Amino acid sequence: MVPLATAAEVVTIGTIFDIKRYAIHDGPGIRTTVFLKGCPLTCPWCHNPEGKRKEPEIMWWKERCIACKECQNVCPQTAISFSPEFALDRKKCDLCRECTIVCPSGALQIVGEDMTVPQVLKEIEKDTIFYDESGGGVTFSGGEPLMQPDFLYTLLKECQSQSIHTAVDTCGYAHSKILLRISEQVDLFLYDVKVINDETHKETTGVSNRLILENLKMLSHKDIIVRFPLIGGLNDSEKDIAELGEFLSSLKTIKTVSILPYHRGGAEKAARLLNPQPHFVGEPPSAETLDAITEKLKNFGLQVSIGG
Repeated sequence: MVPLATAAEVVTIGTIFDIKRYAIHDGPGIRTTVFLKGCPLTCPWCHNPEGKRKEPEIMWWKERCIACKECQNVCPQTAISFSPEFALDRKKCDLCRECTIVCPSGALQIVGEDMTVPQVLKEIEKDTIFYDESGGGVTFSGGEPLMQPDFLYTLLKECQSQSIHTAVDTCGYAHSKILLRISEQVDLFLYDVKVINDETHKETTGVSNRLILENLKMLSHKDIIVRFPLIGGLNDSEKDIAELGEFLSSLKTIKTVSILPYHRGGAEKAARLLNPQPHFVGEPPSAETLDAITEKLKNFGLQVSIGG
């Protein structure tokens, strides 16, 4: 079983794999989205597969590689080989970065870096004028930000002290005590309900959805936008949509659902990570399908939007 995110000693350093400024799809207004590394789920359709591992890792751009083998020659751990394409033994790799330094074509890159709370805040604070004018703020995403709970809590608390609107984009798979503590510093949750059927959820994400749904109930007094990634053939049946609508409508304070249509953006990144896990490749839903499912969810008294 994939372990739950658990509380640790208070830390002021975390692992970040991206900070996106001027984001407009991760909550209200203009926002800065901070992507924390590590996720307890194994969703094969993930559009940010570089956020799954907790640790920094190497990405390889096949289209840039000229097979000069400089990376192989310089690697002190003999972790790199060509057979005939670039291959990396992650068990040997100690992320010394030598390969990324010597690569003449920029085909190798380290994804993820350790940052302190002040370093992250410095990036967030660059756009406070836009937050104020647009009703925006900061969104912590991933990966799963709750995998770094103390680092996340400290960041949230610092943002709150500066009256910066805070949002957390989460799959909800964390111990309830952690989530409750974090929620004290959160203005808005973007809460994923990926698959309503528990067996399908286990098969595709590696974990049961029971804790996720219980945590959503627990947080239902908070401001929450439920995010539903719509994936054809996986969670779009009449039964799936009906069960989702029934569950969400039973939580009287949750009224907003955002449908996130599946796209293939994660497949290329998964290939660059040399990920042995097959990446789900499906068809994005048609406009007709989106309209039909939107209407079905609206019939449960829910406000429904597409994307964001």
